Amino acid sequence: MRWVDLKESLKDFWFEFKRQKGGLLGLFLLALLVFTALAAPYITEPDIPEKWTAYWEGNPTNVPPVWYNYFTAKKLAPHRILTYRDVKITSEGEDLGGGIRYYAFEFDYNNRYDLPPKDLIIKNIGVKLADLNSPAQIVITVFRPDGQKIELLSADLVEGSIYQIAKMGAVRNNVFNWALQFEDPKNVEGRVETIKSTMDVMEVIFAKAEPGILINPQPLHGDYKFQVEIFTFNEGDRIDLKQIQIILTGRTYGFMGTDYKGRDLWAGLVWGTRVSLVVGVSVAVLSVLIGIAYGVTSAYLGGWKDEFMQRVNEFVASIPTLPILILLGAAFKGHVTLWTIVFLLVMFGWTGIAKVARSMALQIKEQTYVEAAKALGAGTGRIIFKHIMPQIMPYAFAVMALSVPGAVLTEASLSFLGLGDPTAVTWGQILYDAQTNSATINGYWWWVIPPGLAISLVALTFVLIGVALDRVLNPRLRRL
Repeated sequence: MRWVDLKESLKDFWFEFKRQKGGLLGLFLLALLVFTALAAPYITEPDIPEKWTAYWEGNPTNVPPVWYNYFTAKKLAPHRILTYRDVKITSEGEDLGGGIRYYAFEFDYNNRYDLPPKDLIIKNIGVKLADLNSPAQIVITVFRPDGQKIELLSADLVEGSIYQIAKMGAVRNNVFNWALQFEDPKNVEGRVETIKSTMDVMEVIFAKAEPGILINPQPLHGDYKFQVEIFTFNEGDRIDLKQIQIILTGRTYGFMGTDYKGRDLWAGLVWGTRVSLVVGVSVAVLSVLIGIAYGVTSAYLGGWKDEFMQRVNEFVASIPTLPILILLGAAFKGHVTLWTIVFLLVMFGWTGIAKVARSMALQIKEQTYVEAAKALGAGTGRIIFKHIMPQIMPYAFAVMALSVPGAVLTEASLSFLGLGDPTAVTWGQILYDAQTNSATINGYWWWVIPPGLAISLVALTFVLIGVALDRVLNPRLRRL
């Protein structure tokens, strides 16, 4: 075909395709999905696949997205991370005499939420001690908007120390003893230890100082100031605050919330787009091309060769694909890669298109131009690939588009059953984790609905494109 003819054919095709509104919508969605897949390292983080299976320390677990606050009466505190630039250094090594040096910094937190952060984590304080038997000391104090002051912690500070306020027994005791002075004695009578062990430390810190603070704490809105003081007792001790990190562990996180490992589900959704497109398109293209080539070859050869090839086709088609894939996945659990899944899906996915291609090729091979090619001495391969297959390719393109959803759903099903690639970030794997951790029962809807909608969106995209291609390339389906 000359370039001019090809150009005209493409112009005619695009003119017809533009009339298919569903097809245009499908192209828009496909462009959006491709952009998301390619831009995944920039939209989220480039190392997501490497760290996906690990526990995301510092992130809240099982919390909804930040926009959930727009739909709930109780406002939940978002996740927040502070660094050296976000704190105010009030003292950096002031000499108090006797070899004692004083370091201090503070940061503000405006609490306008009904439920405060889950935890307050302070870490990455650089500590170099001249004498390991003489550690530095850290004192953490909070100044509340009602004028009350709570000394949360006074403890040793050594290299690598991490202070998780909500989980430390000393902090729990200090907060309980402070709150006890405001509580009605009748509320805690005979239940002191039970209340102390079960109370939410952060809720009490951010609660109104009134009766009921330990039983039913009510939020105290306003500006809180947290002060961290550090004392060193040896001349050679060094404190470096440049790498400090303060994490206010939120009750909401990001665009899509988190799962049981604290993983950002938004990152999982974005990176899962890559896997879905790669698996879906690879399986669809390879299985259709193999099926077309097999069916056309069978039809052209005819006779006992055609009969033998059709029996092979029927044998493969009779194999129950999903049960076989489940058995193979279970046998190689933990060692199945995505490309293994692609290979298995292609191995069982070409039979249907081969049947249709054969029936079309049986008619095409009787055409005069095929007979003329034979008379001119064209070989079998040239006739099949030059004269017959190009006539079937328009149909093949439509089938490719319509085959993608099935491949995506099959991969997601295997991952959902725990039989996919355990190292890959896939929507099916996210749903599998949700199912094993009872996300639906616990009401973690943000863990279940978005991956399901994403799978449906990919399926819808290629169905719209496939139906549009079928209408354009199949004259019988065209509308005036």
